[in-house]
Amino acid sequence: MKRPTHCAMAALTAVVAALLISSGCNHSGADRGSGDEGDDSDALVFASVPSQESANLQQSYQPILDMLTEETGQEIRFMNATDYDAIIEGLRDGEIDIAAVGPFSYVLAKWQGAQITVVAAQVEEKGEPPGYRSYGIALAGSPIKTLADFRGKTVCFVDPNSASGYLYPSAGLLTAGVNPEQDTTPRFVGGHDASVLAVANRKCDAGFAFDTMVERQLIEQRQIQSGQIATVWKSEVIPGAPMVISNRLSPVLRQQLTTAIQQKANADYLRANDFCQGECGIADDDAYGYVATNDAFYDSLREVCRIVRHESCTER
Repeated sequence: MKRPTHCAMAALTAVVAALLISSGCNHSGADRGSGDEGDDSDALVFASVPSQESANLQQSYQPILDMLTEETGQEIRFMNATDYDAIIEGLRDGEIDIAAVGPFSYVLAKWQGAQITVVAAQVEEKGEPPGYRSYGIALAGSPIKTLADFRGKTVCFVDPNSASGYLYPSAGLLTAGVNPEQDTTPRFVGGHDASVLAVANRKCDAGFAFDTMVERQLIEQRQIQSGQIATVWKSEVIPGAPMVISNRLSPVLRQQLTTAIQQKANADYLRANDFCQGECGIADDDAYGYVATNDAFYDSLREVCRIVRHESCTER
């Protein structure tokens, strides 16, 4: 199901696993209208990039899914996918109606012709701007202290279509004089949690993952100990992970989803309306929720893509 021209740099393309679309998808692109009327007759399919183990991922989005069901009256099914390519292809082919994606995956999906609209971006804390960072990591006590020390090492990346797990790390390595293709032995592990755990378990000498996965999530889940992982590099701020909806849906349903996501997909609303309890961390189990945004918000990422000369950074 993959496209003949993969999104990764040529030397790294063979590493990415074949995608798998869950049997939960009960419609195809041909079932959906693409004009003004659309077709909302089927259950909506919601998907997310695999930043962590799939069972936890679905659970972390369940409050939002329940809220959207109540707002629209539509059944919403969660789709499990093995890699970022599955989400991009599903959006492009009309298999996915709503998706929480990485910023680079969104840009790539648009460049590959996906008929989608970005409606919101993820925020970690209430009142903060939507954004996060990529961390370069090594085992505490390791001789690896900077990105320059990644040369000659086995390095865990998340996915070739991940902003914080590949694109920004590549830019950082190149700035440090390390070619990620030629000067490291790359391993694509599929999830940010998997990257951190591979470093913790000495399966990779170094790696990359988004900030809260390193700083809080795996520590709170007791999968790693505080101080076990050292952060040796931090990227510039990356535009917050977007939520997108398919243009194949009817205008009425698109507006319902847009309003609900922008105004109600946050911990305050979800907690107050009994969709979740306690701290109510949503999305990646740590975020406050989503705020309205638009396509132009991701232009800085497009520029980083061009600077890195990633082969996907070309308009189609």
